[in-house]
Amino acid sequence: MYGAEASEIYELLHQGKGKDYAGEAEEIVRRVRDLVPDAGSLLDVACGTGAHLQHFGKAFDRVEGLEMSAPMAAAARRRLPGVTVHEGDMRDFSLDSAFSVITCMFGSVGYLADTAELNAALARFARHLRPGGAVAIDPWWFPGTFLDGYVSSGTATVDGRTLARVSHAVRTGDASRMEVHYLVGDAESGIRHFSETHLITLFTREQYEAAYTAAGLTVEYTAGLHGGRGLFTGVLARPRTP
Repeated sequence: MYGAEASEIYELLHQGKGKDYAGEAEEIVRRVRDLVPDAGSLLDVACGTGAHLQHFGKAFDRVEGLEMSAPMAAAARRRLPGVTVHEGDMRDFSLDSAFSVITCMFGSVGYLADTAELNAALARFARHLRPGGAVAIDPWWFPGTFLDGYVSSGTATVDGRTLARVSHAVRTGDASRMEVHYLVGDAESGIRHFSETHLITLFTREQYEAAYTAAGLTVEYTAGLHGGRGLFTGVLARPRTP
């Protein structure tokens, strides 16, 4: 989970790498509108700093976010005044309202530790859907598509502050272990360095599909989207359980 300083520069660095939050949100909106033409509300689970949620807000009458990291949730609230951003865990959250669409972007579902947690999260998604509502998940890499030893980097200069990020990811059992190092430099503070480590599960396509099915959702996988990770979509095919 990202800490306070990382959350501040997270989005700027990914934008510097060319991440197209607007384009990804538009693609999701188009696909869920095909499934739920009259969708009026959306919950973005693991919404981070609200970069996707900002664009989802242009397409739906009501949007809300759910984020486990308090610094990330605070950043999303600053970005989107008037939009409700809940602090909560995708495995066991309980909100008072239901939604037409639930999304989970940027591989965040990979932070679930095992299939029991994946099933629990999808069950929670289904319980917060309106009848016939849709779930769209941008997954983390599959075991067969993950590149062991992959190094990624990004830089950005904003308001007199220069930011750099380098990550290295290796396979550890059924997960990827990603070590991320940051450098932040400005005239007043000089150069600061900090690092974080993320353990992200490499679920298989079949495990995602089984979790959708167990939650009473249909499921379809579209390859090639989101940098090659693809996209899972599905609609609530049977009544939600209490």
